[in-house]
Amino acid sequence: MMIGNIVNDPEMRTTPNGQNVTSFRVATNRRWKNQSTGEYQEDSQFHSIVAWGKLAEICSQYMNKGLKVYIEGRIATRSWDDAQTGQKRYMTEIVAENVIMLGQKGGGNSSRNYNPGQPKPSAPAAPVTQGAPAKNNISIPSPKQIPTIDVNEQDEIRVEDIPF
Repeated sequence: MMIGNIVNDPEMRTTPNGQNVTSFRVATNRRWKNQSTGEYQEDSQFHSIVAWGKLAEICSQYMNKGLKVYIEGRIATRSWDDAQTGQKRYMTEIVAENVIMLGQKGGGNSSRNYNPGQPKPSAPAAPVTQGAPAKNNISIPSPKQIPTIDVNEQDEIRVEDIPF
């Protein structure tokens, strides 16, 4: 689990078998007071993030550089042989399983309508989950699932008629 700022605009690609994959980097920062000197120190770490499938599409469409995000995922290390040097190369990345956009870049308001010719809007805080939903995600029922109470002007609403 991590909270950080997106360092670069997410890039979506499609694998040869048709699977969407989006990659981007997230910076996490920490600040602490050095006990011996009393001075504050800062450290930034950069993490490579990969999202697959529908989550990849959503990340590519709604996220952009500077956006603060919460990411849940698993750490994965992959390896390959470098064609130029012949050496084995390794990369450790976080495979995102749940992403929550925590706010808008710069804190301002932006339009929810996205036109391909314009920069991507920042999205309000909203959970995006791949696979099984997280415990705190809210499921919104369709209008057909919401119970209704028939009320005429002369009728009175009784407590027993309220469906919740």
